Amino acid sequence: MPLYSAAFIWEPGSYDAEFYAINALIEAAARATPGFVGVEEWCSDDGKRRNAVYYWDNLVGLKALSDHPKHLEAKRQYAQWYRGYHVVISEVLKSYGDGAFEHLTDKMATAKRD
Repeated sequence: MPLYSAAFIWEPGSYDAEFYAINALIEAAARATPGFVGVEEWCSDDGKRRNAVYYWDNLVGLKALSDHPKHLEAKRQYAQWYRGYHVVISEVLKSYGDGAFEHLTDKMATAKRD
């Protein structure tokens, strides 16, 4: 079973009430898309960059989020909240670890074996 990720990397600027409202709607929209697996968030050591990696088991869900009206609205207004951003869309070819903790991609490995 394929797995796709969209990494949204950004440098925070100033957030206001509108940002938090739209961000919550986009998060809910992502979780409601077909094939949504989960999301992880990271921060650089210096705190200047953040990264949210969203995972889907299909491209339909990823596309649905990218076309969602609130997501498109946020993209038009990004400069008021972010210093900059970058998006990386990937197909996950392999994921592994020592098993000490569960990762979102473990769900996909289990599904492949079933």
